[in-house]
Amino acid sequence: MAFNDLLKQVGGVGRFQQIQVTLVILPVLLMASHNTLQNFTAAIPTHHCRAPAHANLSKDGGLEAWLPRDQRGRRESCLHFTFPQSGPPFPNGTEANSTGATEPCTNGWIYDNSTFPSTIVTEWDLVCSHRALRQLAQSLYMVGVLLGAMMFGYLADRLGRRKVLILNYLQTAVSGTCAAFAPNFPAYCAFRLLSGMSLASISLNCMTLSVEWMPIHTRAYVGTLTGYVYSLGQFLLAGMAYAVPHWRHLQLLVSVPFFAVFIYSWFFIESARWYSSSGRLDLTLKALQRVAQINGKQEEGAKLSMEVLQANLQKELTVGKGQASATELLRCPALRRLFLCLSMLWFATSFAYYGLVMDLQGFGVSMYLIQVIFGAVDLPAKLVCFLIINSLGRRPAQMASLLLAGICILVNGVVPQDQSIVRTSFAVLGKGCLAASFNCIFLYTGELYPTMIRQTGMGMGSTMARVGSIVSPLVSMTAELYPSVPLFIFGAVPVAASTVTALLPETLGQPLPDTVQDLDSRRKGKLRRQQQEQQKHMVPLRASAQEKTGL
Repeated sequence: MAFNDLLKQVGGVGRFQQIQVTLVILPVLLMASHNTLQNFTAAIPTHHCRAPAHANLSKDGGLEAWLPRDQRGRRESCLHFTFPQSGPPFPNGTEANSTGATEPCTNGWIYDNSTFPSTIVTEWDLVCSHRALRQLAQSLYMVGVLLGAMMFGYLADRLGRRKVLILNYLQTAVSGTCAAFAPNFPAYCAFRLLSGMSLASISLNCMTLSVEWMPIHTRAYVGTLTGYVYSLGQFLLAGMAYAVPHWRHLQLLVSVPFFAVFIYSWFFIESARWYSSSGRLDLTLKALQRVAQINGKQEEGAKLSMEVLQANLQKELTVGKGQASATELLRCPALRRLFLCLSMLWFATSFAYYGLVMDLQGFGVSMYLIQVIFGAVDLPAKLVCFLIINSLGRRPAQMASLLLAGICILVNGVVPQDQSIVRTSFAVLGKGCLAASFNCIFLYTGELYPTMIRQTGMGMGSTMARVGSIVSPLVSMTAELYPSVPLFIFGAVPVAASTVTALLPETLGQPLPDTVQDLDSRRKGKLRRQQQEQQKHMVPLRASAQEKTGL
């Protein structure tokens, strides 16, 4: 496994790595906006029935004569009286205002536009009997993320990380912009689904392309940097949503920048590690020499040759393209073990995460404030996770983040409903731990799978995460049975999943595996020894023509 040494010889973390990793990670800022965008674009303002067309408000005694009140004295959102009620208003729902016959709203609704002047809810009346359609839009977005993780993860292993990323940037820009101009709700859902597909692939490929160009000791930094950029995107969403409250304008604002990303992504350099694992040694050589030139290591790049690569990358060259198939994850015992364990971790993290972050209105305070708090807690959480990852390892970090998150959510379930500050504090702490878990699992998964099936494995892991995000709204509906039931479920799943990490190997300081045989060697503790032995027999770089002539 000499590829890490080749990276060091052409500059290590040089100018190329700094520029490309920055440009690859930059779009992650807007990924957070798309994932939780419907907290704002699908916010539900206070609303009540519009008076019937035949109503004479001046004669009937005003709108209050048509609107019943609930037990708390608030206007009913989905009912109006069949006939106007005479007498003075009774704001506390007393007899004169509660005995009249009622019926569902038949003439539309009046919305309080003071906070949200326009959302998909107000534009297409996604309330009362149609309120499930609001959740449908988010679920379809997550279905798109699921499909994208499955399809584009496989394509990235077959066609390369760069080509798929370029396609995904264009798809996100076009589908997101079209969603902003959607003429009706079905069209909006269709474009959101397409956006979800491309954004899922962007999240996976940006991590893989960055990690595969970085030396071993810097991989944790890349994963942490990606996580922090995502967290900053949550702050960015709160600010944009506050400044641009109209849903169509906000949708457009988070989508148009991807056109610029699509343009500069053509300058990305494909992963040389992927080239070598695909048996394309000529392109591997060109990529490494180009990187050496950008890093100011022209002499080292000139010393590279096909003979040197063939001698030092024998293992990568023996990997067949046909092995990069999702079925390999179940056929091969070593891969099957990884797949089953990682699937549980991905599912549990996403299941609990979206169970918390997609219900900001349930906190009873400003959604913009909660969005900022939820973003702020990620900063210390991911810093602590990074320190644990770099000092103790990936496995302890993954286990601790999931276990602590589950405990916080479970405790939140037994705290009385009236103690809102305590409950919000535990929810924020749990969300921070889940964000740290996401940060760790992206890096951990990329380091566990071999190169020839890494992106497919990442895609399948993300697929299980999307299953979790689709199931979480259904679990939230159990609150109708008992308010704390969803919290008990959201807390129990990550606690149970945290035990699975004991079955996974540690990857701290380990070279990336390229083949299934490397997995067996790593499990038996032989991989590092093999690398050290291989370094002793590496073919030295041939001297350049200038050196041979004595110039």
